[in-house]
Amino acid sequence: MITPASTAPELGTELTLRGIVLGILITGVFTAANVYFGLKAGLTFATSIPAAVIAMALLRRAAGNSIGETNIVQTIASSAGTLSSIIFVLPGLVMIGWWTGFPYWMSMTLCALGGVLGVMYSIPLRRALVTNSPLPYPEGVACAEVLKVGHASGSGEANRQGLAAIIVGSLVSAGFAVIVATQVFAANLAQYFRLPGSDKGPGGATGYDLNFSFALLAVGHLVGLWVGIAILVGACIAWLGGVPWLTQGLEGVPEAVAMAAWSKKVRFIGAGCIAVAAIWTLVKLAKPVVAGLHGAAMSARVRKAGKADTLPRTEQDIPIGTVGLITLACMLPIGVMLSQFATSAGLGDQLGLLVVGGVVYVVLMSFFVAAVCGYMAGLIGSSNSPLSGVGILVVIGVSLLLALLVKPLLPPSTGQALVAFALFVTAVVFAVATISNDNLQDLKTGQLVDATPWRQQLALIIGVVAGALVIPPVLDLLNKAYGFAGAPGADPKTALAAPQAALISALAKGVIQGDLAWHLIGIGALVGVACIVADEVIKRGSGGRAHLAPLAVGLGIYLPLNSTLTIVVGAIAGWWFERRAGRQHNPEATKQLGVLMASGLIVGESLLGVILAAVVVFSGNGAPLALVGESFATAGQVLGTLAFGGIGLGLYAWLLRTSRG
Repeated sequence: MITPASTAPELGTELTLRGIVLGILITGVFTAANVYFGLKAGLTFATSIPAAVIAMALLRRAAGNSIGETNIVQTIASSAGTLSSIIFVLPGLVMIGWWTGFPYWMSMTLCALGGVLGVMYSIPLRRALVTNSPLPYPEGVACAEVLKVGHASGSGEANRQGLAAIIVGSLVSAGFAVIVATQVFAANLAQYFRLPGSDKGPGGATGYDLNFSFALLAVGHLVGLWVGIAILVGACIAWLGGVPWLTQGLEGVPEAVAMAAWSKKVRFIGAGCIAVAAIWTLVKLAKPVVAGLHGAAMSARVRKAGKADTLPRTEQDIPIGTVGLITLACMLPIGVMLSQFATSAGLGDQLGLLVVGGVVYVVLMSFFVAAVCGYMAGLIGSSNSPLSGVGILVVIGVSLLLALLVKPLLPPSTGQALVAFALFVTAVVFAVATISNDNLQDLKTGQLVDATPWRQQLALIIGVVAGALVIPPVLDLLNKAYGFAGAPGADPKTALAAPQAALISALAKGVIQGDLAWHLIGIGALVGVACIVADEVIKRGSGGRAHLAPLAVGLGIYLPLNSTLTIVVGAIAGWWFERRAGRQHNPEATKQLGVLMASGLIVGESLLGVILAAVVVFSGNGAPLALVGESFATAGQVLGTLAFGGIGLGLYAWLLRTSRG
């Protein structure tokens, strides 16, 4: 329900000690959940709205609680949904066998410095992409409405229902995951098979894989119908086109043949599609970026003239001069880390070139990704923003520079070390991308509740540091418990897929070692161009009601099939629920309950995954909760299918009843 401006709650005190502490605690929990879920499914979830609801429920009886304080809590906690996306790159160092774990201080410092740079780089973009922009910022607007409704008079029942939706979602998804861990319910419904062949050999292989994951179902609900359709289109291109075509005539077990073709070839088509879509976004962004920089410069002139007090409170950012000093202060330790990494990798002969070149690349590429990610978050939301596409561009860029300028100056034996260095530089830039992807979304929320920008920017820095402290130990725990697919010694049956990290490390190796399948990336680029054209045609033909997001098509091509199909099912289920919600007495509040329950589903399953990882590590048993053996597999699939469908329908029915009550 939209709160009219005339009755909007007063902002109140923004930065409070209890708000900061609560924000840090929520950040720690949600960061752990996002790290696990991202490694499993290749996606992370936005934490702003669930954090806002939790804060309102816990602080509603506290003296002096205000919408400004709650906004700061969600701003701090929002970093959990974004900084954890560093997992799209950092595990690559384990996958290529360079690291065996995650050195705490180096990993933590990398996340923290990159995150702070993300805040700094997005500050001069605020006016262009938030204040003077028509971008919808779907999650930022939704979070602002949650805050307004939650702090309106008589909103206690709405807060209670919202918190109940999160808790029920968390308990259901965690409970279901426990039963899956006992193997009484199967984890998925999958089958791989051959298409009709010919006299020349067997037909191409393909299959389907529906993961019984309420977290993935919830992601589909959150991304919406049209993004879900775009992901389905990408999955069809991969599994009804690319995989059968590339496996035509190949002997072998259908599943093994199909998965090899997808992982080694088809995913690079997805990479090309995502790269083209990201470049297209940058082209559309050029004009507002220039306008935003001009606005920041004009604001700096006002401050220098001693008229800072003439700026409205809602236009007061961290001063641009301070931004420059903090940026410079971050670059110095980044240079030291690059030096230490290069020296330990045996690249000391070209240390100066690597460190200076690495810092320059971080400076320039970080601003590029801050602009692109900020725009994409405004266009489709932080959750949907394809950070992995940005990572692809960044790693190809740094790998090409290393291959052309540094590799000829070093012995051939240093090839693997250069791959590791490329991944490390990419990780720094990617940390910038993750936070700039989130910061502008938060600032949009702040704009709608009349918050002070510099206070939000300070809160996000606090959240970045809190998240950076949590990420390395959680990564280490999951690496020891499950490992990462493709890493030396990892068990393929239990290893976490970490699809983006696998793809980005493969790109780095391919470029530097000179064996990258450029023709496949070229095919993906053509697919991306076709999707861009189709998207524009569909938008114009439908008056903007329908679209085909090229980035989502690329994701559908290279994300694992057991992620994409469940997300598509969730998108359809969410669409059905929202249509039913539209008939309710309070449709917007009912739809918001769906968003909150979806967030709870993700949090519950993900936290349970982290807990199970700890049990695996400390017990030394790879399946500590298993109650049945492989002979129960068929029955487990039947039970899992019936339970997954029945519980899903039951949850949506419960939400509709709750909203009527």
